[in-house]
Amino acid sequence: MRKNFGAKTYMYPMPVLIVAAYGEDGTPNAMNAAWGGISDDAQVALCLSAGHKTTKNILARGAFTVSMADAAHVVECDYLGIVSGNKVPNKLEKAGFHTVKSDFVDAPVIEELPMTLECKLVKMNEDGLIIGQIVNVSADERILGENGKIDPAKLRPITFDSVNGTYIELGKVVGNAFKDGLQIR
Repeated sequence: MRKNFGAKTYMYPMPVLIVAAYGEDGTPNAMNAAWGGISDDAQVALCLSAGHKTTKNILARGAFTVSMADAAHVVECDYLGIVSGNKVPNKLEKAGFHTVKSDFVDAPVIEELPMTLECKLVKMNEDGLIIGQIVNVSADERILGENGKIDPAKLRPITFDSVNGTYIELGKVVGNAFKDGLQIR
């Protein structure tokens, strides 16, 4: 038996994305965005309303970064979603985050968040969907495994549980993509 909930934003996992861009005056700003993901081989799509300071900054500068929120920075990342850059211009500083300019795009990289997509704006649709071309992915060496690739166990990304209003740390490996299903042939 199933229980019906109606139209809800219930999806697992829902990544917690920290989207950052420079303002017209060069001040870095960032927001917590749960509605986004990979939309093509080298593109990311974000659903951001026009009223966000970060959205205005992305449109003005044509670039942005997307960092994965992690378990080590839940409080700081949640704060970025609670407070508007329109009202608190130094919210990154208040959260205790530090930024450096990306080497690839005109956007800030948050030093404390260990994985970042560095993106150029492709377009913003009339419904608020922002499409960005991923120019580079940077990762702090502390989250790399012995194979030199990003190790999710070291990254400790979090997901937004919209059903219960919580953040959940992603867990263990349960299978091998594009391999385990071959057993059914």
